[in-house]
Amino acid sequence: MQLSYFRRVAAGGAVAALAFAGVGALTATPAYAATSKVSVVHGIPDTPVDVYVNGEKTLDNFKPGDVAGPLNLEEGEYDIALTKPGEPVGSAILKVDNAAVPGGANISIAAHLDAAGQPKITPFVNDVSKVDAGKARLIVRHTAAAPAVDVRAGGTPVFEELTNPNEAKGDVDAGSVKADVVLAGTDTVAIGPADLDLREGTATIVYAIGSAEGKTLDVVAQTITGLHSAPGGVPSGDGGQAGTGVGTWWYVLAGAGVLLLLGGGARVATARTPRR
Repeated sequence: MQLSYFRRVAAGGAVAALAFAGVGALTATPAYAATSKVSVVHGIPDTPVDVYVNGEKTLDNFKPGDVAGPLNLEEGEYDIALTKPGEPVGSAILKVDNAAVPGGANISIAAHLDAAGQPKITPFVNDVSKVDAGKARLIVRHTAAAPAVDVRAGGTPVFEELTNPNEAKGDVDAGSVKADVVLAGTDTVAIGPADLDLREGTATIVYAIGSAEGKTLDVVAQTITGLHSAPGGVPSGDGGQAGTGVGTWWYVLAGAGVLLLLGGGARVATARTPRR
């Protein structure tokens, strides 16, 4: 697998800032200027959640390893809360208030553990620029409670010293590749190996999720299609594929996707009267 370029970007404040200031430059057409394409990835182990939007339950029993979306969401402001299944919004374990949805974005939201094992939500801007003929885009995101890692393809490191919550990406030759994740600078396998089908004109996003200490490390993969150099449709997500099975959600997420608008505002929640 040959990388035509290699780039790592910070997925904390820098990515959040990009997500909320001019991210429309990454979208496919002006027709989506007033909406955002949003997918949500659940990477917090052993923690199914209900998702509340403005005090109303929107997503029921959203399980770790599942991916929801993508949906086209209108601009606006929302209160988002995650609770244990069946618990009221006042018992939220993670929440954000007055989340402002921008227009013209293609974003994935990861609910995951930080490097210290604490739950957080990180927005990532998805690169939906075109790829050359015969190429695919591979994006790897470190969203696990684990030290720095190297990502290998066919036993050769292609992304090195990747830390939580950062990403690395490259345009590669389309085709199948066997990939694994090892502790940085070693041959100690932390995740995998797994076979990836990198189809021409797509972006495959691989999330490392879970906890090394808790022995729950796993991967979730998301695919974005329509990135061929020749016009071939509007880029969109193709659901998610977890290491333990497929979890695709194409409905009931009319508000859950707005988790992207955290911009550092997500926190362990305190009780609050929900706004409807």
